[in-house]
Amino acid sequence: MALYEMVDATRVREPSLIAAFDGWIDAGSAATTAAAHLAEGGEVVATFDADILYDYRARRPSLEIVDGRLAELSWPALSLQRVRFGSRDALILSGHEPDFHWHELTGAIVQIAKSLEVVEWISLGSIPAAVPHTRAVPVLGSASHDGLLRGGIRAGPEGVLRVPAAAISVLEMGVAKAGIPALGYYTQIPHYLSGPYPAAAVELLRAVERHLDGPVALQPLATEASELRVRLDAAAAADDATKAHVQRLEAMVDEERQPSGDDLIADIERFLREQGPSTSGGRPN
Repeated sequence: MALYEMVDATRVREPSLIAAFDGWIDAGSAATTAAAHLAEGGEVVATFDADILYDYRARRPSLEIVDGRLAELSWPALSLQRVRFGSRDALILSGHEPDFHWHELTGAIVQIAKSLEVVEWISLGSIPAAVPHTRAVPVLGSASHDGLLRGGIRAGPEGVLRVPAAAISVLEMGVAKAGIPALGYYTQIPHYLSGPYPAAAVELLRAVERHLDGPVALQPLATEASELRVRLDAAAAADDATKAHVQRLEAMVDEERQPSGDDLIADIERFLREQGPSTSGGRPN
């Protein structure tokens, strides 16, 4: 069975391929929120066979029941959409993280990227970390070679960091090995939060904007981020323990104390434990 089907790729011009999957690594749903924002109004270029890629027992379709009648099923899906930015295009690969056939999917993505003459791959992700919501959202970078990251973002953290791999990282490595420049931006979100974190999605969009010939609209996400900041400030002020914890994190940031690899691993492992066997982006409320 074919893993994917091309729908319409006749007008793609010098595209960047931007990828984000839900689950791991998508804390606060930041990456998939940013990808959905970018893909809004886009045209479908390729679709992927969900029956091959997903375990429906682990990632069950959602069922809508109206007045006791089974009305609609929403299945996990993965698609590639095209949107125009200035004189060039962006291809947005987004959806549920596949459960199966990562090797085959990597080969398919490399094949698609070469056929569409993709000029660069950009991974988007978000990880929990010991950072406060009262400071700018930190961004870590990955790059297949020097000079790809923009906006003063450096590849890191330094040293060896071993963590559970994500499908998006497997794809990024496969594309890079095929000779296509590949990079990634990963926001860090406060580990004490639950639910969507739009401030991180905004920061990812700003990172993408630096690679495209045209501005990326940040509304309404920027407004949502501001409103959430107000609620978080009020919640922290109302609880002494939370307030003290946020202040400790602020001191670390202000002293430019970067988390060690061991700290990052501990945050990631805690995030995975709280997600349970099936992830769906962000943390459970």
